[in-house]
Amino acid sequence: MTHEHTASRNDRSARLDRRGLMKLTGVGVAIAAAASLGRNAEAQTQAPSASWDKTFPRSEKVDHRKVTFKNRYGLTLSGDLYLPRTRDDGRLAAIAVGGPFGAVKEQSSGLYAHTLAERGFATLAFDGSFTGESTGEPRNVASPDINTEDFSAAVDFLGLQPMVDRERIGVIGICGWGGMALNAVAVDKRVKAVVASTMYDMTRVMSKGYNDSVTLEQRTKTLEQLSRQRWEDAAKGTPAYQPPYNDLKGGEAQFMVDYHNYYRTPRGYHPRAVNSGNSWTQTTPLSFMNMPILTYIKEIAPRPVLFVHGEKAHSRYFAETAYAAAAEPKELMIIPGASHVDLYDKTDVIPFDKLASFFDRHLVA
Repeated sequence: MTHEHTASRNDRSARLDRRGLMKLTGVGVAIAAAASLGRNAEAQTQAPSASWDKTFPRSEKVDHRKVTFKNRYGLTLSGDLYLPRTRDDGRLAAIAVGGPFGAVKEQSSGLYAHTLAERGFATLAFDGSFTGESTGEPRNVASPDINTEDFSAAVDFLGLQPMVDRERIGVIGICGWGGMALNAVAVDKRVKAVVASTMYDMTRVMSKGYNDSVTLEQRTKTLEQLSRQRWEDAAKGTPAYQPPYNDLKGGEAQFMVDYHNYYRTPRGYHPRAVNSGNSWTQTTPLSFMNMPILTYIKEIAPRPVLFVHGEKAHSRYFAETAYAAAAEPKELMIIPGASHVDLYDKTDVIPFDKLASFFDRHLVA
């Protein structure tokens, strides 16, 4: 283990604004339901665009092309394949990148993939099932099982590419897809190394709230309301959606302001992203609330796992808990002064040198 910096988390829970965090928990979804029963998602499945529509600048050192591939449920996923422009005839080590939860490949995952392609890797950033340019109806629904499968489908795709060495494939999961990545690698023994950056365990936060603050009574009430919402959806033939994500009303906790400043401003806005003013279905939390995805985290070993998290991130405890549960070899890197969202796109904060050296060391045939 390497801790580059440690900091007290005293009173962190007290600093979290209850109204803001409710949107990201099962309790909040249920409470918000009455205000949004009739809301339908505006997102539609779109054909992949050939234009450069990313939130980060294009590098002349990287070749890029749009790709599609299927997961084992038959859903077609859309991705961006990045390759170093200067490369020899040898096969490349490859990295599949997903996340954050509610984002699209044109945002943070694309930045990670694009930057690591500059460092010599073949990389794939992709949209999860039911989101972005990937297929699946209804739109903007998530699943701990299907989204875990999406990572393995990305590994399928990479392993079939003629320029990729299929024995040298790694995975990066960002934010809520950090937990998905760990879950995927635990079961998918083809993956040689995994990084969880600024991670959430979405099954934990949806079932227990931030800092595990949700009581059994609150959890039960949420499940009762979401269960009855299924009848509403079934009667209408279409799901109800939550309120738009990352709107600010005033008085939110800093981490909610940080989300807004990324997803709702030119810095990171993308019209297809759930978090950029769109929303998840109201019943999305149901499968997350009784399917803990880190149950088998020890089975990633003996393959290495690297956790990267910000010192000041409200979500830091997710990485610390997952690190404690994982088996060796493992490493926890805490970035001094960094918040949760800093690791989405701040290239002077994201430790790309560390990520490149980690994969150089462990993606060996």
